[in-house]
Amino acid sequence: MISAPRYQQEYADREIDCQEAMEPGFQAIIDCMLEAGWTRGEVMRSLRRLIAADNMTQKENAKMETELAIARAMIRAGKAR
Repeated sequence: MISAPRYQQEYADREIDCQEAMEPGFQAIIDCMLEAGWTRGEVMRSLRRLIAADNMTQKENAKMETELAIARAMIRAGKAR
């Protein structure tokens, strides 16, 4: 079972607590994949690729948010593109 955050607001160790809460779930996924016949190397490569894809998505989302913020500011200033 996944533990709820100690507090709803941000605090210094929130990311560490989140990682600790996620660890059993990831371990269960890895165990199931190994039982299904995947090698440990294949599982680890797949997890790395998922992380890389998530990182790329976050970068693309940040770019889009920046472009939207610039466009909104230009519209407010009366200088639409």
